[in-house]
Amino acid sequence: MLKAAGAAAGAVGIGTAVTPTPAVAAGTYAHPGLLHTRADLDRMATKVKAGAAPYTAGFAKLTANPHSQSGWAANPQATVIRGGAGQNYGILYNDIHAAYQNALRGHVSGDSAHLDTAVAILNAWSAKLTGLGGNADRFLASGLYGYQIANAAELVRDHPDFELGRFQELLTKVFAPLSDDFLVRHNGAVVSNYWTNWDLANMCCVLATGILCDDKAQVARAVDYFKHGEGLGSIRNAIPVVHDDGLAEWLEAGRDQGHALLGVGLMGTFCEMAWNQGIDLYGYDDNRFFKGTQYVAKWAMGGDVPFTDNTRRKGAINGWSGSETVTEAAPVNPAMTRPIWAMIANHYTKRRGLSASYLTQIVAKSGPEGGGGDYGPNSGGYDQLGFGTLAFTRDKATGTGGSPSPAASGSAAAGSGAGSGSGSDARPQTGTAASPSASASSSAADGDLAATGSNEIIGWTAATGITALAGGMLLLRRRDRVRRQSQ
Repeated sequence: MLKAAGAAAGAVGIGTAVTPTPAVAAGTYAHPGLLHTRADLDRMATKVKAGAAPYTAGFAKLTANPHSQSGWAANPQATVIRGGAGQNYGILYNDIHAAYQNALRGHVSGDSAHLDTAVAILNAWSAKLTGLGGNADRFLASGLYGYQIANAAELVRDHPDFELGRFQELLTKVFAPLSDDFLVRHNGAVVSNYWTNWDLANMCCVLATGILCDDKAQVARAVDYFKHGEGLGSIRNAIPVVHDDGLAEWLEAGRDQGHALLGVGLMGTFCEMAWNQGIDLYGYDDNRFFKGTQYVAKWAMGGDVPFTDNTRRKGAINGWSGSETVTEAAPVNPAMTRPIWAMIANHYTKRRGLSASYLTQIVAKSGPEGGGGDYGPNSGGYDQLGFGTLAFTRDKATGTGGSPSPAASGSAAAGSGAGSGSGSDARPQTGTAASPSASASSSAADGDLAATGSNEIIGWTAATGITALAGGMLLLRRRDRVRRQSQ
């Protein structure tokens, strides 16, 4: 039988977790406080200086990357287009990764030339960029590059030459409005049209913008969407089924491996940024994300995992429409990886002290993690900022702590207990989906919906014999022929 809150696969000490940074309790946000805190940066610098493994291997990946060189020159554009005629978005993501890598390298090495380079790149873009264009893929640009450029800026926000106010205006007027609009309107499509990673990218942009700009309303909207949003980026839609063996299905595993890994990395990014502001989403809903990452890690390494048939509606509101059903997890290439695992594994095994055999195996297999430029020349190789071996390896926490209180977590995080799933945010679970929705497919019948859907999906068939849930947006049933595997 399915159940909503099965015991975490192989988990021990599930209540032993350090408390997130209580920044919001003081009425403000901690800076730097997106993917990296001051303590994180100091730890990296100290470990590298001491020659400690695996930090030195992670730092070597950073210094070998062409983007991390202090001679990088920015190439800012007034308009960045992703999707359709005139695409030039590669210019933006290359410069963002150069800014981030130089900023990170500067903090770890103490070489101010790298910090100066990061500032010069970011200042150049905030002085020139006025808009994002293209077809539906413009929302991928707003989400992915919005959260990434915010993280680069957060690392140099106190640099005397950094134009912080102008950069905050860039985020609030160019990136965040598109991301906000996507999460509300989904580009005029039915909410289940767009796959998980579309929502998550834009959620990351909204959250990062809120933190960098000290905008509590932005942060609250992003956190609420993670918990209760209608699209597939919300946690119970991205991870609709939790099995009693402690593994939880990642819905986009039915699409393909690359996009499933992207989504896991983006949800991890969202949780890490929230954690650094005292908001525990890693533990939300009885460690639901942990169970989903264990599932994806096992599947991505070639393991047998359960899968539940699901059907989603797609199309435009008052326009073309259709539906698709996926019946099994997609095939995988165990050699495929993204630089996503170190951050997630270190949170659950080091901060929380959980036993996580699949995460532990895959992070060892994937390291040392690189970043943009190390995973191929195409845009997919720049979807994550990376360098997790350097940035997120940590010693095991010696103290223990319970769930963050509403005071410690701030108004945006009230009730988000560390894995308790209790309080005002708790919802009855049935082992299937709560207000589910899929994400990102499109049809040539509508030129402004993303052309990244049905022809790339593995395993779609006509829907038959399936029970409807949540107004017919997403339909789930258990495949009896697929046996569950306990850890």
